[in-house]
Amino acid sequence: MTHERKQYTVQIQAPRKAVWDVLWADETYRKWTVPFSPGSYAVTDWKEGSKALFLGAEGSGMVARIATVRELEFMSIQHLGEVHNGVEDTTSEKVKQWAGGLENYTLTEADGITTLVVELDLPTDFVPMFDKMWPPSLHIVKTLAEERAAM
Repeated sequence: MTHERKQYTVQIQAPRKAVWDVLWADETYRKWTVPFSPGSYAVTDWKEGSKALFLGAEGSGMVARIATVRELEFMSIQHLGEVHNGVEDTTSEKVKQWAGGLENYTLTEADGITTLVVELDLPTDFVPMFDKMWPPSLHIVKTLAEERAAM
């Protein structure tokens, strides 16, 4: 299976800390991931080296590892496999197409505007689906962070 590196970017009129908090706080994570799967949530402490489960309302989803964390600047998540009915799969042929792929979040701030760049390695077959889901997700991040900054 061929892979493609995709990048999604949004400009947010909020400090970098507000954007970072929206991305990784449980309450707001559940909101901005709705376009991917309503009821999505993460089970992790977001610390470098930690395991992360990205699950949907039915409890299935992805298993990953927090590869790199630079507070307020960069988070890299390495996909390891899938979770189905509470069982982690990191060895089947199906998950090997994703295994090792990175999902990187980079935040830079200038003049009160934070630029969020999400870069990920995707199996080419998944690109059209993610091209539909990432823009509305980033719009939610933008809205939540700008609301937070205005408080």
